[in-house]
Amino acid sequence: MENKKILVVDDEENVSELLKLYLEAEGFVVDVADNGLEALELAVKFKPDLIILDIMLPYKDGWQVAKELRKDMDTPIIMLSAKSEESDKILGLNLGGDDYVTKPFSPGEVAARVKAILRRVKNEEQEKDILKFPYLIIDFSKYEIIVDGEQIVSTPKEVEMLWLLASNAGRVFTRDQLLNKIWGYDYLGDSRTVDTHVKRLRRKTEKGHPYTYIQTVWGVGYKFEVIKNEEESI
Repeated sequence: MENKKILVVDDEENVSELLKLYLEAEGFVVDVADNGLEALELAVKFKPDLIILDIMLPYKDGWQVAKELRKDMDTPIIMLSAKSEESDKILGLNLGGDDYVTKPFSPGEVAARVKAILRRVKNEEQEKDILKFPYLIIDFSKYEIIVDGEQIVSTPKEVEMLWLLASNAGRVFTRDQLLNKIWGYDYLGDSRTVDTHVKRLRRKTEKGHPYTYIQTVWGVGYKFEVIKNEEESI
């Protein structure tokens, strides 16, 4: 959680300072706001990774702040409130809150919830960079292609081409489109570069399987075709 930024919004200075001290001791970078307007300003300037937001605030209450924040950003929000009614918790979550903590609370509990939410966000972000298919996994964040559980040796361009095709499964790309997107408009090579990479990718990803994910669309280019199971291709 090192260097993750937390914005604490509470008009009770003893509460915000307690949370600030506790979270800083846990390695977080913390800023505080004591009203709704300042919270909205710091959300833009400070760019926090998570916001701890009290409901009862001057100028704009936590409900209004959460609603406005959700128009432009998806930063995780933990709502704080002395209100323990179920209806308030439901409202907070419906307005975009990721968690709801009732006052009085333990700063240790809040810190634990902060860490849990940030871990979840990190996992979700990592999953966005991973595509999984029968016997094939593409991890774009690590530039890895895995077939039957084993990482295969591949070049960065091979990974980029396979990722582009697989993340747009079913879409047909011409050779020129692949050249421009993978190598750039200034590349001086020709379409044979694409054909060579496709040939290598097919050899590396098939490994005895009867199905070819990268399929030729004659006279046009290539596409990535997803299968439910290998029996369908036999």
